[in-house]
Amino acid sequence: MPKVFIIDDDQTMVYLLRTLLEMDGFEVAEVRDWDAILETVEVENPDLVLMDYFLPDLDGLELLTQLRADPNLAQVRIVMSSGMDVSDQCIAAGADAFLLKPYTPEQLVEVIKENVGEDGAGS
Repeated sequence: MPKVFIIDDDQTMVYLLRTLLEMDGFEVAEVRDWDAILETVEVENPDLVLMDYFLPDLDGLELLTQLRADPNLAQVRIVMSSGMDVSDQCIAAGADAFLLKPYTPEQLVEVIKENVGEDGAGS
């Protein structure tokens, strides 16, 4: 089963995403230590990172660049999301996909499956 790692500071959103994704058969992990995001992503070894563009005290594009620069995370697919259409910037910085909020549960699952497949093997 594909593993999705959620990076979002809105705990209500994290709860909703976790519930939705687990109901759809995904394994889910989330940020617990904001000072060790890269290390946590490496340890969790997800198939896909679902990351909010706007994060507290953190530039989402800078974090995206750091994730892409880490050779241990080269295979991880990254989907960015925001309420503003910053898709061009996100894709240019290395995101595999962008979701404009608000999005439907169906749109979320479709984008994840397009990027990791049904079993986490990738697209």
